[in-house]
Amino acid sequence: MSIGFRAYSKIKRPEKALIESFRDIPVANIADNMNRLYCMDTAIKPMNGLALLGCAFTVKTVPGDNLMIHKAMHMASPGDILVVDGGGYMQRALIGEIMVNQSIALGLGGWILDGVIRDGEDISQLQIPVYARGLNPAGPYKNGPGEINVPVCIGGQVVCPGDIIAGDADGLVVIRPSDAQELATLAKAQHEREEKTINDIRNGIIDTAWIEKSTSQKNLEII
Repeated sequence: MSIGFRAYSKIKRPEKALIESFRDIPVANIADNMNRLYCMDTAIKPMNGLALLGCAFTVKTVPGDNLMIHKAMHMASPGDILVVDGGGYMQRALIGEIMVNQSIALGLGGWILDGVIRDGEDISQLQIPVYARGLNPAGPYKNGPGEINVPVCIGGQVVCPGDIIAGDADGLVVIRPSDAQELATLAKAQHEREEKTINDIRNGIIDTAWIEKSTSQKNLEII
């Protein structure tokens, strides 16, 4: 056994319909219905403003080295999200424009890196979501080792192969497939309630009853 230098080729992916049930639901609504516990560190932010949704295909790599990222990119299936644990290292970029273009050609669904990228201006124009800690022009090594499709830690959250990842301008949230069906129903219902509230506000209807009830129960003193 090559502990620290191995790749698991098979993962249990959620049904596509289950993943798609989160399409167009804001990450904030998903997070609210997970008691706000499964959001990644907001230091990992969108590099090109595109929303992200898909199945996690994980990589654990030596900080500043992308050999196993190259390998994972060619093992992943169309639609998969490459989720890379780079240890938060910011002195060497893990991917750049060439690799991102390759991932588009392979039909992958996006990138999340606990590390940095380079060629930021070019990547900002590409039509595949990329999330990372930032930019650094220094390129990576290609020596290994690393592991593919093992549990990783990304932005303070454990991500397992096959988890559902959703991302938008607010950030990223990790969804266990076993929770996904119920969670999608709850998050969609909240999103619809919030849209109604916003429409009411625009029409001059503002509900303050809950504020009065809460402050009264807490014995607010108004002077």
